[in-house]
Amino acid sequence: MAEPYLKMLTEMIASFKLPIQDDVLLECKHFFSGAALYANGKICASLTPAGFGLKLPEEVRDRLFEEGEGKELRYFDAAPVKREYVVLSQSVVDDPERLNSLLKLSIGYVVEGSRAA
Repeated sequence: MAEPYLKMLTEMIASFKLPIQDDVLLECKHFFSGAALYANGKICASLTPAGFGLKLPEEVRDRLFEEGEGKELRYFDAAPVKREYVVLSQSVVDDPERLNSLLKLSIGYVVEGSRAA
């Protein structure tokens, strides 16, 4: 069941040709019933039956929630909310410029956070 998500996420990430620093390794891997994008070993995005989720700074998440362009991430109905993540609305996912910008922000947020730890 996860294979189609891995293929979709891998193709999506490849299409963006993300300008990442040489010291940032991006990998797409199976993740439960979907796929996840890892930046230097830390998850920054997931594509699952719950939707396309990104790990983002609080102010960006809040803005997406307020504008109706995102919702809290739960991988299934009874699951706890994944802190720091937002499931993007389909309109955001379908906007390549906006999605690319948010992906870059997510990758930077995860990489910089892991360097500070």
